[in-house]
Amino acid sequence: QVQLVESGGRLVQAGGSLRLSCIVSGRTFSNYGMGWFRQAPGKERVSVASINGNGDSTYYADSVKGRFTISRDNAKNTVYLEMNSLKLEDTAVYYCALGVGGGTYSRQYSYVAWGQGTQVTVSS
Repeated sequence: QVQLVESGGRLVQAGGSLRLSCIVSGRTFSNYGMGWFRQAPGKERVSVASINGNGDSTYYADSVKGRFTISRDNAKNTVYLEMNSLKLEDTAVYYCALGVGGGTYSRQYSYVAWGQGTQVTVSS
């Protein structure tokens, strides 16, 4: 059974940085693309970033380009989201997700398993 467990979310001041982690078990991790999504209060869940199984292809939402970096360590079955220059509008629950295959996916329907989420709150 696949499991995804996120960590790293916390309260941070605007302009600060955070690194989220997501550990995956129950699958051959390197065979799957991974994604980060977020859901702000009262809003739909949206894609933030994704990375393919090899780690050599990434996708970023326009809202986070140049500030966020997705990466993965296949030896540790872990995907990361490095978040810099955080803004108030980055406040959300962040979810990692396991892709349907090894590619880079931006749509939610391309993901087959989800973590429980980790709260990121950016304060002024």
